[in-house]
Amino acid sequence: MVDVPGVNLEPNEEIAVDGFVEKGSPLSQRKDATYNKFDGVYPSIKTDPVTCKATEIKILSCARPHMRGFHISWFSFFLAFFCWFSITPLLSTIKEPAPVGLGISKEDIWTSSIVAVCGTIIMRLLLGPMCDKYGARITMAVVLVMGAIPTGLTGTINNATDLIIIRLFIGVIGSAFVMCQYWTTTMFTREVAGTANAIAGGWGNLGGGVTQLVMGTVLFPLFKLGMSPNDAWRSVCAVPAAFVLVWAGVMLFISDDAPKGNYAKLKRVGAMSKVSASTSFKAGGSHLNTWLLFVQYACCFGVELTMNNAAALYFRDTLGESVESAAAIASIFGFMNLFARGLGGWASDKLNQKYSMRGRLWVQMVLMMLEGAFIIVFSRTNDLAGAIITMTIFSVFVQAAEGSTYSIVPYVDPKNGGSVAGIVGAGGNVGAVAFGLVFRSVAEDVQAFEIMGAVVMAASIMPLFIILPGYKGIIWGTEKEEEQAKDDGATNNNNNNVDAELPSIYADAANEPRSDGRNRRSVDAMDTNKINLHIN
Repeated sequence: MVDVPGVNLEPNEEIAVDGFVEKGSPLSQRKDATYNKFDGVYPSIKTDPVTCKATEIKILSCARPHMRGFHISWFSFFLAFFCWFSITPLLSTIKEPAPVGLGISKEDIWTSSIVAVCGTIIMRLLLGPMCDKYGARITMAVVLVMGAIPTGLTGTINNATDLIIIRLFIGVIGSAFVMCQYWTTTMFTREVAGTANAIAGGWGNLGGGVTQLVMGTVLFPLFKLGMSPNDAWRSVCAVPAAFVLVWAGVMLFISDDAPKGNYAKLKRVGAMSKVSASTSFKAGGSHLNTWLLFVQYACCFGVELTMNNAAALYFRDTLGESVESAAAIASIFGFMNLFARGLGGWASDKLNQKYSMRGRLWVQMVLMMLEGAFIIVFSRTNDLAGAIITMTIFSVFVQAAEGSTYSIVPYVDPKNGGSVAGIVGAGGNVGAVAFGLVFRSVAEDVQAFEIMGAVVMAASIMPLFIILPGYKGIIWGTEKEEEQAKDDGATNNNNNNVDAELPSIYADAANEPRSDGRNRRSVDAMDTNKINLHIN
């Protein structure tokens, strides 16, 4: 009799791993189609044998599940960002008196911009635990639909109150960032997750720059060729709204929640236990490090959101550019996401290899100091060329700091990574609200930029106080490799309650060569803590 926990087997009886196996076929040669396309075998990318997470990033690959999840995550967030700020380059037109616009004040415009990021704060806090419970795929699709509908209703705005309400509901779509970062953290090991998170987040944030360019200098002028300016700004937002609605449906069928498949099936076959969203949120929010990173992210992503709302207005009202020209210049800030956020994550990963967590924290602190300094320099630059150059430089540091922040996030609480990502992400929106209130209350934008720069520089010292278990910080803490190794497996073992010795039949199956020459994962597939077993 072969000893398998909870199951009595005769020596000649077969075992079904995850409950899916063709009768008579060797365990290690199941067809991919029998279990959500994956059998723990990933011929196109190197993976960790225990976690099944990718240990490398292949940008040009779109293979499921790792790189497909990577590309779906950033593109979904890109579209979310595009929708979120699609109305921004039109605000200067909406502000004009009738019949062109609505004749509303600067204060009303800034109030609408503030509520546009307010709507995202609570959603980001809620969606982190939702990701832990349902996975990033379904949660992302729901949020895209919720944001696309009010975007399509932009044409119904008739006064300042309508504008504020519509932008409040559009703001929900900005919470797609949480799913973007959760998805990449699920697909990649922590050693490369900093770079993966940063590139995905940066390319998603790129939507903020593209929407300035496409909506302000391409679609809006194009619509004006066939209709009045008033009808043009009322109609043009229907384009991104329709595209996002279609994409939300498509992405559900071409992507996966995790390396082993979708959460629903993993739970159904017993390979994953149900997760309590409230418990996950409480655990993620119980760490001081979570809230330190919350403030740090408020001072980098919060700055970017503020610039997405302020840049076009600043170049038009302060420096006298046209609507189309101001939108094109403002788009430069967002276009730095093409490489800058990824650069921050890459630098953090590189210094982590040499100096462990201290390297990541030093990168974070230096980037934020430089960010704050260049915001102040930008505020004191009066000519157009100088303003464009300094804005470009401080944009690089803003987005690099965002990337380095989320290279630290996976270390805070691996078991409740979604909740931590959601809370930290909400910090960006809180920062945008705070800075937006500053811009709304001061007479001159120059003064608001100086205040924002000073706050960022003050917050840049916070990495000094971040202490993660098992890692030495900049000043405090000690390096403990055994504690680090324990955390490495936390996301995979937190739902497993069986403690049993692996039967030899599993080891035999793991070592059995596949007919197609591929190698099967050796540990995870054979671990009874991670798979559901039954007799066929």
